[in-house]
Amino acid sequence: MVVKKDARESRVVRDRLRAYDARQHLHARLIARRKRDNLIFGVAGAVIVALAIGSQVAFATLHQPSASASAIPSTAPTGAAAVPSPELAQNRTWTGTLSINGIPLGVELNGAAAPQAVASTISLATMGFYNGTTCHRLTTTGIYVLQCGDPKGDGTGGPGYSYGPIENAPADNVYPAGTLAMARQSGNGDSIGSQFFIVFEASTIPADTAGGYTVIGTITSGLDTLKTNVISQGTADGSDDGAPKVPAKIDSFQVQ
Repeated sequence: MVVKKDARESRVVRDRLRAYDARQHLHARLIARRKRDNLIFGVAGAVIVALAIGSQVAFATLHQPSASASAIPSTAPTGAAAVPSPELAQNRTWTGTLSINGIPLGVELNGAAAPQAVASTISLATMGFYNGTTCHRLTTTGIYVLQCGDPKGDGTGGPGYSYGPIENAPADNVYPAGTLAMARQSGNGDSIGSQFFIVFEASTIPADTAGGYTVIGTITSGLDTLKTNVISQGTADGSDDGAPKVPAKIDSFQVQ
């Protein structure tokens, strides 16, 4: 009887060991599967994040947002061209004429408040960079601006350099009618190039993560004529943000 009892106990022990081993094997398989799944999900997540970031960057640099968006986009690629020295602005007010479609707009540029942006603008104007370029964007709801100064005419061009930081941005985000300010990429204060915008009605343009927009000066005359002949005609496709229906071209930009 003792032998039979010992045999039964041995079988019970072996069965428990086999069950334990089976559970351990199953547990190990589950851990391995979990690690594999986590790796797959991790890689997939990284790919999704990368694609999302890429699409956001493409949107910020190439897409023209609606008039309700905060950004006035400008893509000014950094290149071999040197950024003009802020000293060129001479810490003074510059006056001149910006002619669009034969309409002379009197301008004043504040070299004391925005020396870097004004230095770049007068340098480009003096070399004739703006002559013949178009005003490619008009917004007519919420934000009231005519955007110009892109040699490509589609919002993606620049002078071959970019600069920052933002200068002379209004603390209250309000840009009065007649304001002349520099466009830039959304969230990038060092992406200012040649593109600028004319505010034809007082506009509240919210600052983004980079801040506001560099105000370089004002339109002192001719804005009403520009509004009558170009701006009041709206956009080519009838939307509140797009190319002007009346093609607008810069004839010349002279400063002194």
